[in-house]
Amino acid sequence: MKTRPAGIGNVNADWMGSLPSKLSAMPLKHLAVPGSHDSFTFWVDVHAPVGPDQKAYVKYLATMFSVLAKKVMVKWSMTQNLTFKEQLDAGIRYFDLRVSSKPGESGNEIYFIHGLFGHKVSDGLLEINSFLSRHRKEIVFLDFNHYYAMDLEHHVYLISMLQEVFGSKLCNNCAVEGITLDYLWQKKYQVIVFYHHPSAQDIPVMWPGNKIPAPWANTTEPKKLTQVRKQAKDGSFHVSQAILTPRVNTVAKGLVWGLRNYLVERNLPTIMSWVEAQRPGMDGVNIITSDFVELTDFANIVIKLNNLLADSSTIVG
Repeated sequence: MKTRPAGIGNVNADWMGSLPSKLSAMPLKHLAVPGSHDSFTFWVDVHAPVGPDQKAYVKYLATMFSVLAKKVMVKWSMTQNLTFKEQLDAGIRYFDLRVSSKPGESGNEIYFIHGLFGHKVSDGLLEINSFLSRHRKEIVFLDFNHYYAMDLEHHVYLISMLQEVFGSKLCNNCAVEGITLDYLWQKKYQVIVFYHHPSAQDIPVMWPGNKIPAPWANTTEPKKLTQVRKQAKDGSFHVSQAILTPRVNTVAKGLVWGLRNYLVERNLPTIMSWVEAQRPGMDGVNIITSDFVELTDFANIVIKLNNLLADSSTIVG
């Protein structure tokens, strides 16, 4: 088990259940919810082949310069240090999930993927479910938004796995505006799964991807993050990505440092200033995601944005 980084504890393990009744009665899309980007990348398998999500030239380089190439890939593929449990204890409630089969492997096993393969999806889901079983008023968003090397059998396997692991905790797809914490607590729902693939469209507990848009700034410049639309449209939740995306020349310049040291840490003050300036509510932010959520008091800062709603007589606009 990984050692928990300094300053990270379970202080926010029950933050949803601790919100005042005024907020638990509001639509969940009006609350500020902390999330993580590429949530599963706290561990990647350097011994497995490069993932099918990578371009051909990356696969070629990894084949030609296996050890060196993968060491570089680890530094730029890992966007989180905390396990699912540690993220949940810290208050993270939205998980950005990308999955893949392993080409050439028999069976339908599914793995998390971001350049390199991560843990089995089943292990991650069991870890999340264990937390939810101990914290009955906490709700999570699981956003399965990228799929690689998966045919229909793989999707059927993954959807069945989600239903088997979470069972009655899964919330049925319905009108977003009617989803409040009070409603979810009454129904004993704790998991909202977004499945961005047609194979799930007739399954009541799988929500379509268009109900959780996540505009992508695709920039290395923190000031451009503010130009991305942050408000949710009618009938959907909304993800604001407080993340910077490295380009090929960014990776080349910071080859030995990696994403965290070269891009994220140096821009954290600007990114967090933007986060602190946000307001939840009808025309405000909903879910905000970040890389390396433990580097700052990210989750706590996002959660405290909800005080703006608690302190006002109407929903902040």
